[in-house]
Amino acid sequence: MIQTNDLNVVAMRKLISPRALKALYPLTDSQAATVASARKTVGAILKGEDRRILGIVGPCSIHDRASALEYADRLNELQKELADRIFLVMRVYFEKPRTTIGWRGFIVDPRLDGTQDIETGLKEARSLLAALTDKGLACATEVLDPIVPQYLADLVSWAAIGARTTESQTHRDITSGLSMPVGFKNGTDGNLDIAVNALAAGREAKSFIGIDQDGQTCVVITRGNPLGHVILRGGKSGPNYGKAALDEAEKTLRAQGLSDVLMVDCSHANSGKKPERQTEVLTALGSEIAGGRTSLRGFMLESHLFGGAQPIGPLEGLKYGVSVTDGCLGWEQTALALRELYQAVGDRKRSLP
Repeated sequence: MIQTNDLNVVAMRKLISPRALKALYPLTDSQAATVASARKTVGAILKGEDRRILGIVGPCSIHDRASALEYADRLNELQKELADRIFLVMRVYFEKPRTTIGWRGFIVDPRLDGTQDIETGLKEARSLLAALTDKGLACATEVLDPIVPQYLADLVSWAAIGARTTESQTHRDITSGLSMPVGFKNGTDGNLDIAVNALAAGREAKSFIGIDQDGQTCVVITRGNPLGHVILRGGKSGPNYGKAALDEAEKTLRAQGLSDVLMVDCSHANSGKKPERQTEVLTALGSEIAGGRTSLRGFMLESHLFGGAQPIGPLEGLKYGVSVTDGCLGWEQTALALRELYQAVGDRKRSLP
């Protein structure tokens, strides 16, 4: 018989099930309490019930456990200082979408050497999320692979759907069943309608094919996620965090019968992919908030222990605490920018309902 199946498949490896991974790294009562509390806080900020600003802050991508833990300790200390005005959630991104080719993130290639040991990546990712949560820190990540949330989502307090996948029906379906608030980025070309449509779709009940905790293929039936929101990240035509762009985004959301809740990504096209310019974006957002723009509920900032970026390579040959994907702000710049935002938004609570 002529073979018509798996013509381009070299091999298939059995993968640990979500239930088995969680048995290795079980969710503790204290971890569950931290995640539930953070999700509640994030939801209250998005609904305008909590008058703080939500900040998703941290490395562009996770590639090294030690530097991630050190960064978390610093962020935790800063959170204590800023907690009455800014709620910080650490950016813990394990998956990286690629425009063409490149390193696809810690889960796919945890040793950064092309061996693509995905099972080890999942184990290390869950272990790190558990360790960060043990510190009392809320974690944020991007949902890229449709199977991965079953392994990790119980330790995640906020999630994003990226610019390359916001238009994907698969990701809109997944969002409808996720247990945490989710932000949808506008498209890489700057198209906002893609994110608005995704937001509306993610709120609806869905049925789709997925896996259960035992790794068994099943039909997943969801109720819809009420805590979706739009993230403005700029596009090929330029940034979209200025007054006119924010006005237009609010108008577009209201026209669709959606709440005009906005988050701004200070990186990517909004900073022209120049990490130091993220501080300019954050300063502009602080001015808008202080001036009474109540739709702005959050921001994203790419930050690491040290500024800039470095070429990907085996871990032992890398500079410690420097990004291997997008360039990041260094810690000192990050702390200064967040303290300046804290001062700028001091009067925000009087302008909210």
